[in-house]
Amino acid sequence: MARRSSESDKDRSNALNVTGRFQSISTRPADEFRRCTLAAGAVLWRGDPAEPDTVEVALIHRPRYDDWSLAKGKVDPGESLPQTAAREILEETGHEVRLGKLLGRVTYPVADRTKVVYYFTAKVTGGEFTANDEVDEIRWLPFTDARGLLSYDVDRQVLDKAAKRLAVPVGTRLLLVRHAHAFARHTWSGNDDVRPLDKKGRRQATALTDLLAPYRPDRIYSAKPDRCVATAEPLAARLGLGIESDVLLGDEGWTSAMKESKKRYRGIIADGGTPVVVSQGLTIPDVIAWLSAEGRLPLHEPEAKKASVWVLTFTTDGELTGADYLASPLPVK
Repeated sequence: MARRSSESDKDRSNALNVTGRFQSISTRPADEFRRCTLAAGAVLWRGDPAEPDTVEVALIHRPRYDDWSLAKGKVDPGESLPQTAAREILEETGHEVRLGKLLGRVTYPVADRTKVVYYFTAKVTGGEFTANDEVDEIRWLPFTDARGLLSYDVDRQVLDKAAKRLAVPVGTRLLLVRHAHAFARHTWSGNDDVRPLDKKGRRQATALTDLLAPYRPDRIYSAKPDRCVATAEPLAARLGLGIESDVLLGDEGWTSAMKESKKRYRGIIADGGTPVVVSQGLTIPDVIAWLSAEGRLPLHEPEAKKASVWVLTFTTDGELTGADYLASPLPVK
């Protein structure tokens, strides 16, 4: 098929930017580029990774360019990158999804700007395609056939990365959240557990709902301090889920009863699905370092900024195989 795309193969030749099985989205990804257009997309898939022959991925045909590519689109004002990816998939393909692994970042020049596209994996959970102005056809294909149909080499690199990720069935995807910004300790007297979120923290807690909802969490846990529970409350209200509070998930439990705390985390991971745990700044780096040491994924000095999220991927045997760090729930700039 002839291709009239203004986004030529040469324009899209930059390699997928990856760092092993650890990925990070900074609070200002545009800082690296003088003039930048941010976008997000996904490798949309269906089937059962435990039965590789059933797995298919969706490619979209864009009549404007007469090309075959992966679903993606520009970040709208006020959006996080996961939010953009889920919205663009819905608009272009009609499908609702559960986001998975962050695959990496692609950069390429378009006119006088640099386009920066973050790609995720995304499993179809519902919906149906209807042709529209942007996309007039989608095709569901096995990885090998999809690779041959794609118009751009860089999209093939993204697809190859997704194929490797989906080759290992996921047992649990844990969303480990540090509580949002709270009033400073030195300005608070009395019981530290009741120190509340401040104005910035309340804004972060609200923003976390849009950041985490595309991952489709199925249960929510929190450490005991009020600031942890308050961070979880907007998400719980949006999803219609309860919050299970447990001292073992926070700093007090981790420092005074580490064996029991580890057992509690392992129990949550063993239950599968997509749990959210809101915890604290001392506990989160230690938990990640411990899980990393027991798995196959080396992580050194993991960060845990307030309201940040670690998306931790585990095999069906509970082994840590992937970690994405989302530094802030606030809109990207």
